[in-house]
Amino acid sequence: MTNVCEILGTKYPIIQGAMARIAECNLASAVSNGGGLGIIAAGGESADWLRDQIKRTREMTDKPFGVNIMLLADNVDELMDVVCQEKVPVVTTGAGNPGKYISKLKESGIKVIPVVANVTLALRVQRAGADAVVAEGTEAGGHIGETTTMALVPQMADALDIPVIAAGGVADGRGLAAAYMLGAKGVQVGTRFLVANECIVAQGYKDAILKAKDSSTVATGRSTGHPVRIIKNKLARKILSLEKTNAPEEEINMLCTGTLAAAVRDGDADNGNIMSGQIAGLVSKEQPAAEIIEEMFKEVKEIYEDRNSICRSGSAV
Repeated sequence: MTNVCEILGTKYPIIQGAMARIAECNLASAVSNGGGLGIIAAGGESADWLRDQIKRTREMTDKPFGVNIMLLADNVDELMDVVCQEKVPVVTTGAGNPGKYISKLKESGIKVIPVVANVTLALRVQRAGADAVVAEGTEAGGHIGETTTMALVPQMADALDIPVIAAGGVADGRGLAAAYMLGAKGVQVGTRFLVANECIVAQGYKDAILKAKDSSTVATGRSTGHPVRIIKNKLARKILSLEKTNAPEEEINMLCTGTLAAAVRDGDADNGNIMSGQIAGLVSKEQPAAEIIEEMFKEVKEIYEDRNSICRSGSAV
């Protein structure tokens, strides 16, 4: 099985989560410079915007980086054309099966890593030629599936011949170590990078993450078939109230229109759509992206060195 660092071209087997309207050149380049794989999130953006972001990222780092493409986007074909023309090192995908695009991407020398939430889809993208998969558990922020990371990762690791990268509920060395014990060969981290110094979200958004506790998030949108995990606030309560009354999906969508921008740009912690994973309660400080990465891998090294203490009898693990 190919090593994840060899696939990514990175020092560490860590991918920055693709957060729409948030993950752009500043954060992506900082993560890449720190030894991980920074990601530009193209969801909801134009082809021209993406091309400009790729150019800017290359001006800020000489390390590999990637682009995430949401397959439900109206302009998905245009976005695919851009990453192929620009020969982006890695493309991750979300919200669907990227099978029909994988050959085109690989012909351009691009590594393809779909984000998937179940084994069935993972097997399909493996057959189509994916280089690895991100197994995203329901603990993650933003758009989510139903299975937890703890249950999903080992089942996916057993089923696949390509590397599995764990996502959802990972924010420190303990989560990283746990992911490896479950069979993952790397991790994707989103929520902790929200408070990276280089992340462009408004301070109100960052403060909401820093103030979060273990029970501070909720999954909205289950009634529409498109669950999204966000911080509990006035907006979340309004959405859940509409769902309880079986309100039409159009009404829920109308309520949510513009709320992500309100959170990201204005820092509206009450009526903004503050996407976050359940692990937010573990995130306690702002720091540079490179420092986040170094700290996580220092912690996992310490855990590994102390591994014999896991068995009370003193026998080695």
